[in-house]
Amino acid sequence: MQKQLAGMAVCGEIPVHYFLLEERMEDQAAVYGVSVEYGGEEDSVRQLAGSRERVETLLAALARGSVTPVALRDVVEDWLLQ
Repeated sequence: MQKQLAGMAVCGEIPVHYFLLEERMEDQAAVYGVSVEYGGEEDSVRQLAGSRERVETLLAALARGSVTPVALRDVVEDWLLQ
């Protein structure tokens, strides 16, 4: 799995870092997910979509909203229902 910094925001003077996760199985297309780190906390949701652009759009929305690891799964669930 590869992890690439995709954005940053600030929440309560503490930086929040957003990462694009890329996983490849043998001879299969890549699958993308997200990870969020904030003040020593981290949460991730792997294998969200096969479209890098779609997951990058989600990451941009997470950064705009300064979403922290505590709220990540709720926001991702809502995003998946769209």
